[in-house]
Amino acid sequence: MEHESSRDSPLREVSSLSGEWPSALGQAFSQILHHLTGQESRRGKARNAALQDLGALIEATECGQLFEGSGTSLRGMPEMLGQVAKAAEKYASPPKEQEGRGDCHSAVADKAAAVGLLFLKLLRKVEAAKNSLVCPAWKTGLRHLAAPIYVFAVTHSLEQPWTSPRSQEVAGEVLTLLLQVTDCGSVAGFLRGENEDEKGTFTVIMGLLKPDLNKESWKNNPATKHVFSWTLQQVTRPWLNQHLERVLPPSLLISDDYQTENKILGVTCLHHIVLNVPAADLLQYNRAHVLYHAVFNHLYTPEHQLIQAVLLCLLDLFPILEKALHWKGDGSRPTTPCDEVLQLVLTHMEPEHRLLLRRTYARNLPAFVSRRVPGLLGWPPGPILSPWYPICSFVCRLGILTIRHLKRLERVILGYLEVCDGPEEEARLKILETLKLLLQYTWPRVSCRLVVLLKALLKLICDVARDPNLTPAPVKNTVLEEATDCLILLDHCSQGQVKGLVEGMDGEVVDVAILRSIKGWLLLHLDLICKVHCPTAYYFSLTEMRLFNLISFVTMVFFKARAGSVFKKPIFDI
Repeated sequence: MEHESSRDSPLREVSSLSGEWPSALGQAFSQILHHLTGQESRRGKARNAALQDLGALIEATECGQLFEGSGTSLRGMPEMLGQVAKAAEKYASPPKEQEGRGDCHSAVADKAAAVGLLFLKLLRKVEAAKNSLVCPAWKTGLRHLAAPIYVFAVTHSLEQPWTSPRSQEVAGEVLTLLLQVTDCGSVAGFLRGENEDEKGTFTVIMGLLKPDLNKESWKNNPATKHVFSWTLQQVTRPWLNQHLERVLPPSLLISDDYQTENKILGVTCLHHIVLNVPAADLLQYNRAHVLYHAVFNHLYTPEHQLIQAVLLCLLDLFPILEKALHWKGDGSRPTTPCDEVLQLVLTHMEPEHRLLLRRTYARNLPAFVSRRVPGLLGWPPGPILSPWYPICSFVCRLGILTIRHLKRLERVILGYLEVCDGPEEEARLKILETLKLLLQYTWPRVSCRLVVLLKALLKLICDVARDPNLTPAPVKNTVLEEATDCLILLDHCSQGQVKGLVEGMDGEVVDVAILRSIKGWLLLHLDLICKVHCPTAYYFSLTEMRLFNLISFVTMVFFKARAGSVFKKPIFDI
């Protein structure tokens, strides 16, 4: 009964003193704040009652009185409202990760919906004061309210275990109304400031999150890391540079965790920093190398999602690290971080048998080889390769320096081409793309590897052509087309030796079943194949040749090697 009378007192004061001094109103807010944050606040009923009283108090108070006062006893009504908003936001925050279960999460969603409705009332009061033009103190009040309300909205608007459709809807309305009251067209504008003379609220929000982003406390509230990450993603170049000291330590802290989920989240934050902070600022105080070593160590964790995030981050970090390297031309080029990463990736790729990791490694391998300006390498000797220039779209990577890793790359390419990768054949397609880039940049070293690469490509074509069920027709056509491109490149690099090697093979034509399975592909790629492998007379008289003789000839060119040999060695074994 004592508790009931104590929580009713603020309402009675407001109803009887609604036209009196703001100090009485501040006293009522102080009592509610005490109920939300005091010792008795651990009791759920006390908090719920205080929250109900707060809603009634806001509704019963005129907007002019709500933002007036600058007394020293309560530090003014605007600051008092900010403290109440922080307490309400903490009230709706989820529990620690090990304490959060299904029942707790549903209770958090209910609290969030109630607090969201309370914030909507408060923001509508701010909007009314803004439109009335008789209460200039609303700007001060909004300055104290904006950060905790934003943190609440982001915490509960994203899909998380502690949210429900209702709480997400209410939090989304809160965020929309907050942007409307602050005259911001987007969250990014709200954080950085819509105009040049506006500071934005990013600094205030980071100050509010800072106590929960240190080594001891960052796991106390599981929502804090998501609010930080999502907020960081909204601030881009050139505004992020001035906040680098605030965002870099929490990102490193989150990435340096034992949980894979947190590692991915932290690496994603670091990647955003790499993309949106100038290279000069990252190189200052050796920040870029700190980033590199923090991210590089995650390559030893065999989780495909983490590896994908790490490789994307490193590929964008390499150009920044290479700015600090100076080659004077008086000796061999120094090894770069890109060399170190590629060496480790290839080491992991060779024995890897898990399909998801194989696809992840293969997906990123072409980016290590390609360069933006292939013409600097003196390639190609002829105009036939101009259609492949657009695929070299990455920032400067190793290019011709891939020769350092050629032996290991060769083993990886041969091993990955032999293994079927499921219906989509993603790993094989990316390895074929890597092989095309490798032939383009390291063509002087191709002739000594001609037989090995030709054997692998012909075996791949045979395997794909003989697989009528597992691989869809569009994927099969794509693989065969990429393999054909590699054969054309291989023939071009070896000055036409591919044609002579294939035509000189001894053996018999493959059986009728293989003929039927590859018939459609042969007709589709006939002109490309004949340009490399067929005599000129056949190429110019295609329309006059009978279909059976044509298919037999082209099939013999590719598949005579079933029982034959090159230099008395078997081309492939079926």
